[in-house]
Amino acid sequence: MKSQLTGLFMNFWISFSLALYFHTGEREEKCIIEDLPSDTLVFGNYKVQRWDVHKHHFLESAPGLGMYVTVSTPSGEVLLSKLYGPQGTFSFTSYLSGEHVICFQSNSTRLLAIAGSKLRIHLDIRVGEHFFDESAVQAKETVDEVNIRLEHLIEQIHHVSKEQDYEREREEKFRKTSEETNSNILWWAILQTLILVSVGIWQIKSLRDFFIAKKLV
Repeated sequence: MKSQLTGLFMNFWISFSLALYFHTGEREEKCIIEDLPSDTLVFGNYKVQRWDVHKHHFLESAPGLGMYVTVSTPSGEVLLSKLYGPQGTFSFTSYLSGEHVICFQSNSTRLLAIAGSKLRIHLDIRVGEHFFDESAVQAKETVDEVNIRLEHLIEQIHHVSKEQDYEREREEKFRKTSEETNSNILWWAILQTLILVSVGIWQIKSLRDFFIAKKLV
């Protein structure tokens, strides 16, 4: 039971947050892949800064800088496509399980004309997170704070359960794929063996007919 709880909270901690940064050039599209279960809420916060790759420091931000954010489902359908500013927040809900592609592209065609200047995008993605609003708790004096925190915890547990169901689904698909691959390898080995046996029998028969024709036997 203790190991199950440990695994539950490790899964909870790892799957809820992703913070990173990356560099991109002029009109260059950068994408990341998030493997999500269905009916999962995703929040993304980003901030764009100009970065001097030679001097290793930030430059002054340029007016009019914007970022196109595009989110595609595993089937290729576009869930979100919108132009934001130099920093912003986006969100979407997955309705299919699988790999969702989140792409970023600058709207500027002349911002990076300065040699050695790139864009650094700081990105924070939270998966399945329902933010706990402390101010809302303080505002509702008649509501039991413990109940609100409990409801918040139940929502998080439901998400972890959904993540575990999705992992079991992926493991089942992987197991079926492995079994099909092993079966194909087995039949291919059997086919190769039959071919080798057939070729051996044909060679023996041809050699025997040759010896008989030459009256060597």
